[in-house]
Parts: sequence; structure tokens; C-alpha cells
Amino acid sequence: MADEFTFANVCRAVDGIARYVVSQKPTGARVIVGRDPRFLGETLISIASEVLARHGITPLLIAEPAPTPAISYAVIQAKADGAINFTASHNPPEYNGIKFSTSDGAPALPEVTKAVEAAIASADSSQSTLPPVNKVDSEPLDPKPGYLARLREIVDFDVIKKSGIKVVFDPLWGAARGYSDELLREAGVPVATVHDHRDVLFGGHAPEPDDHLLEEMRARMRDTGAVIGIATDGDADRFGIVDTDGTFLQPNYVIALLFDYLVETRGWKNGVAKSVATTNLINALARHHDVPLYETPVGFKYIGELIKQDKILIGGEESAGLSIRGHVPEKDGVLAGLLCCEMVARRGASLSAQLQALFAEVGSFYPIRENFRLTNDVQQKFTDKVRLDPAEFAGHKVQEVVRKDGLKLVLDDGSWVCYRLSGTEPVVRAYTEAGSHAALEKLSAAAKVWIFE
Repeated sequence: MADEFTFANVCRAVDGIARYVVSQKPTGARVIVGRDPRFLGETLISIASEVLARHGITPLLIAEPAPTPAISYAVIQAKADGAINFTASHNPPEYNGIKFSTSDGAPALPEVTKAVEAAIASADSSQSTLPPVNKVDSEPLDPKPGYLARLREIVDFDVIKKSGIKVVFDPLWGAARGYSDELLREAGVPVATVHDHRDVLFGGHAPEPDDHLLEEMRARMRDTGAVIGIATDGDADRFGIVDTDGTFLQPNYVIALLFDYLVETRGWKNGVAKSVATTNLINALARHHDVPLYETPVGFKYIGELIKQDKILIGGEESAGLSIRGHVPEKDGVLAGLLCCEMVARRGASLSAQLQALFAEVGSFYPIRENFRLTNDVQQKFTDKVRLDPAEFAGHKVQEVVRKDGLKLVLDDGSWVCYRLSGTEPVVRAYTEAGSHAALEKLSAAAKVWIFE
């Protein structure tokens, strides 16, 4: 913020979005404008509204910070022509960004973002300006009631209440404040909340529901005797889940458990989707339940398309994003946490115990993701190397080479490694997974060596 994310650049970006919307609907377009609780959010939605109004688009203004999935649902319910959401999601407080959702409530696909970029470039080169508007005719919009009503339809709150479990919720000062906890309290479920006030600095760190940032939630769980802790990130599209003993359950496992649970309780078997970098425990469960598997590039927009087509009962990414059948084609951290509460309540077992039961059924899977920063020289050599198809890796034959996103090598013992170069910084992400801790340690070490050798 104040570096690349400036008022001038916000105007350029929103102008490009407005031009795209008008190209799809020349008259009568309506676009939702929302935000997370970050610094200057109120000013940003005011700026965006004026830019939209110059193009003849009616802004539907959300006054309070709202979760990304709630905004996505509002697009569908209001039959809006898209949504502009000012948020940097789980990133540090000094950053901000713009999420654009199309009229189906889904994240904009690459062809849409390319069209927006072209519109920005065209406006920059022509240096054309639209006349200012004297008055912005905006309409107020509150996405909360409709979104909460939808969650009441999806989640079995009676099961949670009857179980007698206690819950702790951590919105990490973010947009989900007053969402997850309000629904649980309304249902009569004892719930305690931490970080339940606006802090534009998010406690001085990224609002990311990751293991090392959930200590205060763990402390409240111990104080209250809660059996589960649920957390959301800055815009509530990602989740973090803590088990009864304080163990952080990595998102790979949460997605797998909920997949198994939804097949068991809803009887859905239309398919499951996961990104190429997400655990193969889901592959094993898909075979176990005789459910079609869709493996996508990284990016929830690809999973969102499958949800829109009703091809899957659940889709998720190891970076803590998921959604389910009949819901928004967007990541929903609020829904993920509430479904985990329902799953623990109905099954009467801790998440760790449920995971061990899954391992007993389909085998053990231990995944890890690591980031490695590259020098210019190493980056060039590595970029050349990932274009090749190695026959062996870490002493194993390569059984399959997958190039949906980066380079994924599936080995003859079922373990795998996946490399993805960052598009914004000199970093390579290495994902590895093996059937035991010892095998994972060995494969992870080999994955690092392969980068730098």
C-alpha cells in the first residue's frame, strides 16, 4: 500500500473492470463493492463506486467488512454483474489487492483477467478520461443475512448442539467477525471468540490461520474445554482447524476428512476435485468410494468451474481453500470450520482419531510444502531442468509425469514431488508426499538437492 497499491492504480484497475463489465452488459449493469477490514477500506470502496458510476454502472455498496464467500453468494442472490472486493486475503497488513468475481460469483478466469488487463492498457494508451459524476447513485447491500441463511441450510447445527461440544473461533481480526460465532451461538452451541475487534494491522502479522499464529485460540480452548478450534483468514476464504489436544490439522487432511464425511452423511458421489499440489489421500479415497477424481492446476477458479457444473461434491486446495456441492464456486473458510464442527459432533471422535481411521482404510499419506529462494543463476538452470522428464528420482522410477501446473513426478512407490515456480518472486515451491515420516524426510531432502544440484 502506497507503493504499487495507490489510489491512482486502484482507479486504473477498477476502470479496466468497469470497461469489461460494460462490454458484457452495455446498460443497466450492477456491481457489488466490498472489502475486508484493512486500512482505508472505506475510502477504497468510495473510489471504486465513483469509477463505476462514470461508466454508468450502479455500485451495490457493502458498508461493513464482509467475507469473500459472502460476497460471492451475494452476487448470485442479487443477480449482480460481478463484485469488486478490496482484500489481500491472508497476506500481511501492509498489502492490499482487488478480487474480481464475475456474474456467477466465481473468481475471474484467466480469459476475463486478460480482458481486464487489455482494457487497462487501452485506456492508458489513449489517455481518455470520463467526466466526473456529481452524485454516485449507489445502492446499499448487506450480504450477511442471505449468506447466514444459506449456511443454516448446509450445516446441521442441531447435531452440533446435541453433542454438547464447545468451540473456539478465531477470525484473526478479519472479515468473518460475527459470522461463524453468531451462527453457533444462535444454535445454542457454547462458543468463545478471540481477536474479535477491528485491527487494521492484524496483531502485527499476516491474518493467516496457520499453526504458529493460533496460540491464543489454543489457550482459549484449554480454558474453556473446547474440543475444536476454527479460524479464518483476513477475508475468510481460508480456514485453520485445531484439534482437541491443540494439534493443528493441516488443510490437506481437513479436505480429505470432509470428503469422506460428506459421502457418508449426504450420500453424494458425483466427484471430488483437488489441485495438483494437494494430497493423494484424496485420490485413494476417491478410489475407495468409487467417486470420479478431477485434478486441476493450482487456483480455486478451476475448482469453482467444476462446482458450477455440479461435477463434484467437494473441491479443495492444500493452501486451505474448499467449497462444496450447491454452494458458492469460491473458497469458503467459514463453511469449512462449521462443517468440521458438525463432523466432530456427529462422529464423536477427535479429528486426529478420524484421520488415523482413514489411514487404516486407504493407507498413510504425509505431505509437506517448502519454499526455496533462488539466485538468478540457479533459477535459470532450474527453469531449464523442469522442462525435462526424469526417468528416476530419489532412487525410484518415475511412474508418471504430470504437467497440469509446474512439474509433478509420481514415483513407483506412490510418493510424489511437485515443483512450482512463483510468478512474482524468485521462489520455487516444492511439494512432497510419502507414506511414512521417514520416507517423507528422505524425499523432501532429495527434492531440495534436485533444485540446487
